[in-house]
Formats: sequence, C-alpha cells, structure tokens
Amino acid sequence: MERRRLIVGIAGFLSASPTFSSPLRLMVLDESSAAMPKRASSGSPAATLLTAPIELAGDWGRMLPRSADLVLERMRHACLDDVRLVSDRQPTKLRVEEHTAGPPSIWLHPDGNSMAWIIVDIGERDWSKLAYQFGHELGHVLANSWQADAKPAPPCQWLEEAMVEAFSLRGLGRLAESWTADPPFAGDDAFGDAIAEYRQNIIKGYEALADTQGLTRDPAAWFADHRSEIEIPGLNPFAQAMSLTFLKEYEQVPESIEAIAALNRWPGRSGIPVAEYLQRWKDSCAELHASPHLPLRLGELLVARPGAK
Repeated sequence: MERRRLIVGIAGFLSASPTFSSPLRLMVLDESSAAMPKRASSGSPAATLLTAPIELAGDWGRMLPRSADLVLERMRHACLDDVRLVSDRQPTKLRVEEHTAGPPSIWLHPDGNSMAWIIVDIGERDWSKLAYQFGHELGHVLANSWQADAKPAPPCQWLEEAMVEAFSLRGLGRLAESWTADPPFAGDDAFGDAIAEYRQNIIKGYEALADTQGLTRDPAAWFADHRSEIEIPGLNPFAQAMSLTFLKEYEQVPESIEAIAALNRWPGRSGIPVAEYLQRWKDSCAELHASPHLPLRLGELLVARPGAK
C-alpha cells in the first residue's frame, strides 16, 4: 500500500550567506521509496537526543556517507555536550536526508514512530553548511518540534527560530574549536578556521540587522515598534537579529540552554500570545526541573512594559 505523509517545513533555506526563511511550506510526500538501511541499536539505556542513532537518506552525491556522518556526530556533540536533556519527548532515532533543492526543514510524519526527520540541502562536501543547517534543525528537535502535531504558528514561532539559530551558532563555535584540536579527517585541522569564519560572517550580518532595527538600543521598544513584522513565522530578519540575544544568554548562562527542551509541551504551542507563551514555558521548566532563565529573561526584555500581551 502506498504510504503518504503530511509534511511541514520548519526552517527556510539557510545559505552560506543566510537570509530570512522562505515561507513555511505544507506538502504531501510520497514515501513509497523512502526506506533506508538502519543502524543497529544497542538496546541498552533509553536513547536520548545525544545518543539516538543517526541514519542518512537522500541524495548525497559523491560525498562519502561516513564523512557526512562524522560531521553530523561532531556537530551533535558540539551542540549537546554538557546540556541537560530534560524533555520527555526525545526521539529514539534521527534521519538526516539530503535534498538537492528546497529549504532545510523538519518533516512531520503522522505515523506515530519516534524518529525525528531532518532535511538538509548542501553543496558537495560543504561541511560548514551541513553543520550549520543540521544544528538549526537539531535545535527544533530539542524544542519538541519533530512530532506530527508540531505545526508552527504565529505569533511566537519566531522566538523558537531565534533560539535554535543561536543554538546552531553556539554549536558551530564549539565545532570549530574541536575540529582544530582533533580534526575528524586526517590533516584537516585548518578547516576549523574555515568553520569559525563561516560562523563569524553570519554573526556580522545579524549584528548589522540588530543595530539597524534598534534591538541593541531598546529591546522592548524594538518589539513594540516592529511587532507585526517580528511575529511573521520563520527565521525572518528580526528573528535573525534576536538570535544574537539568545547566543549571549547561552554563553553567559550555559544552563539556560536546557530550557529549550521545555518548549511546546502545552496546547497551542507557539500559537498563543507572548505573555501566555512565556508563562507556559516557565511552568514547563518547573515541571521538568529545568532552568527558567530564558523565559524570565525574555519577559524582562520584551514584555516588561505595562499592558504588553
């Protein structure tokens, strides 16, 4: 029997010089030929987002699967090492599928299995872009946005996009350091500098956006003045600028990252007003014994003004 899945794209195409996300896409995927070989599972302790096996799918061209796998594993560890994984909705397997066109995304598949399905679109052996795109989508998985009901919605989806973009940028910095110290490919330690430059170019672009938009001067005024544009779902230019605020929090308060895993555990997910979103996020952090630093800090920055909703 032909099986078909409903797919929702989470993040827009992120190129070497990223721009804002393309609009969210809703499409139906013919999955009759999607089955791929699976890795053996150890069957011991329950899998976490850090230990769940990764399988490759799609068209990787002349790229060696083992090489792509090494980059993905390195980036996963760069993103998640030293992060407490508190979510009660972690996948037991990750599929990373390479497409030759279209935006990177999370594919939502309503078959009830526990696999998170990530789509990337990179050039031949473009390991910096692979790590970057994978890190962003891995952030969505960490934020419990990988199951069939994880459909993105305004007005608060932009916050998740900014959070997971910062999550990927943080991971890229750690990946650059580890690549230089212990390259996954023999004699390739200099590529760590290329990863660091790739990351810095993204950050420079976002810094320019934050300055132009007024975010660096007064976050509350920035939010009030541009709210209709800010709340457009996707990694829009305002979410890109805001990602640097999250990156700063991750670097200054490392335990704050664990709060990402407390996202989207309530009815309505991102489709509720920001004040309610932050309150439900704080409640979710309390349930999972996660640091509430991020929702508290966002409340101070964005909704501290009387009457903000």
